[in-house]
Amino acid sequence: MRVFDRIDPTTLDRRELHLWLLAITVISILATGTALLMYPTVFSNPIILSGPTLRKTFFGFCVLSILLAGYFLDRQLTIRQLRRQLVEEQNQMMQIRHEASAELLESLPGISHFQDRLTMEFRRASNTQEPLSLLVVQLRPARELSEPVEITSAFGDGAKALMHTLRREDSICQFRPGVFGILLPGVSAADAYRVADRIADRLRAASGASECFSFDIRVVNYPEHIATAREMEKAVVSFLPENQPAPHAA
Repeated sequence: MRVFDRIDPTTLDRRELHLWLLAITVISILATGTALLMYPTVFSNPIILSGPTLRKTFFGFCVLSILLAGYFLDRQLTIRQLRRQLVEEQNQMMQIRHEASAELLESLPGISHFQDRLTMEFRRASNTQEPLSLLVVQLRPARELSEPVEITSAFGDGAKALMHTLRREDSICQFRPGVFGILLPGVSAADAYRVADRIADRLRAASGASECFSFDIRVVNYPEHIATAREMEKAVVSFLPENQPAPHAA
């Protein structure tokens, strides 16, 4: 029975249509056969029923069989129409989701903002002798996502998960598609790693069971890992794919 148990998800609609057609055909054949078997009895000399009563019963059976087959056809057409409407609504929802993700990513600050923010926060950390941490989060879309809109939607979900972990004084920017930087003023290296763990949990939840993206999180801390803003900039550059240049920090 393994041959019949193998089901291709892409052919479910066609298999369902075949099942409906088979059911309607079998019902029609059985009804027609029964009517043919009843015909000699109806128009001969029956023992129990006779005359108009038997003929009305026979024609009522024929009409009932036709109505039953018509009902199944109507239900099949209704289900196909509802399924078509559901697919259209799902496509509309996906389109809205893609547009929202694209708008969110476009609203995130870019390289120039990172330069200004890094310079200001590093000077503040140097003057107050407080730590400064930077998280570089790189998202990698799954191989199944080939369309740009699907990748944008996945990156948008990841950006939402990152934004939900931010404090009021934290800031997030987008170095390039799928690569984000999060500045954490006053956060030590140990606390930054704990923040990275929380972010990882949120990203796993955002990725979902389908795992639409994977991710990598790097932590850079002042003064534990680096001593100057230029060193933090170089660390960011080393984390970027293809070593894309980051802004120069004064």
